[in-house]
Amino acid sequence: MSQPASPSFIVDTDLLESNLQILADVSTEAECKIVLALKAFALPSLFPLIGRYLDGCCASGIHEATLSHENMGKHTLVYSPAYKPEELQDLLEFASHIDFNSIHQWERFREVCLAHPRYANGDLQFGLRINPEHSTGSVEKYDPCGPVSRLGITRQSLIDVDLTGISGLHFHTLCEQFTDDLASTLDAVHECFGDLLSRAEISWLNIGGGHWITKPNYDRAQLIELIKKTKEKYHLEELWIEPGEAVAIHTGTLEASVLDIVENGEEKIAILDVSPTAHMPDTLEMPYLPEVILQNQGKATDKIKYHLGGTSCLAGDQLGPYYFSRALKLGDRISFQDMAHYTMVKSTFFNGVTHPSIYLHSEQDGYSEVKKFGYQDFFNKLG
Repeated sequence: MSQPASPSFIVDTDLLESNLQILADVSTEAECKIVLALKAFALPSLFPLIGRYLDGCCASGIHEATLSHENMGKHTLVYSPAYKPEELQDLLEFASHIDFNSIHQWERFREVCLAHPRYANGDLQFGLRINPEHSTGSVEKYDPCGPVSRLGITRQSLIDVDLTGISGLHFHTLCEQFTDDLASTLDAVHECFGDLLSRAEISWLNIGGGHWITKPNYDRAQLIELIKKTKEKYHLEELWIEPGEAVAIHTGTLEASVLDIVENGEEKIAILDVSPTAHMPDTLEMPYLPEVILQNQGKATDKIKYHLGGTSCLAGDQLGPYYFSRALKLGDRISFQDMAHYTMVKSTFFNGVTHPSIYLHSEQDGYSEVKKFGYQDFFNKLG
């Protein structure tokens, strides 16, 4: 196969393995545990590869946790803003760590948790997600430390609370950020929660995700130093990191083709066989414009402006403006870059738009099809 037909997601496993090697090196040097955040990337066919480098997965609920348990078979760390009793009962059977978002949830389930035999024999540990109330991000709606955040427990809420059975704390406050933000966050955690971390029964800390560890300009030496100092300061047995984007960043593309060109006054809109709304919603939610590459770009000329629209009936289902060195024509292949993380996991069957197939690619093996979607997948969503 020379190249998969569009529309299709393509994940380059050579690039993925390069990211995984970087993460494994950090894990070894810092003596910490690193797990894949399934909310960012959850392709089961690649779990055997990922499992060779990482320590397991972190999950946000029963379905992701089961995916980890059945397909990765290593550590499964679970955190959810709230648990249903029946789902928690299932998680107790296989999760390695279960973190609670509120004191109310912990107190509600503490008795059943501490009575479970896997807790008694040390196979299961419980933690609390904390909120250090220290905002470092630039996008307000993605700030877990904002004034109306539902994520994590503030220090005020932990005064005079019985923490029997809790062996770790967990915070997740970063999003696409570097080590300076982690350093200032750790200072805030030390200030607010240092007394709790110093307790003998607290043996681990989870510093969450949002660390751009595999970015070329990320200061991995500083990360390693911060981890070592934190472990030493509080005599921690384990420190966990939960990257998602750092695992799959710069490894995947979304391939699309031009179906039509329409004009609205002076504006040109290329209609593609993919949908920003259905297939790459982060481009509208964040929002951001992904880089695009036009195959057979040809000789450079004056830049020509286009908006790129999907085939759904939603008026806002388009991105742009983009500028190309030649006029677009029917059948042109357009490649959206960096579409592996937070893309496939968020895609939908909205409006019945044909869902992109999923392919893997490596230098040695070429292309291989993982999944092809059709009408039955659309029907099964609601049928």
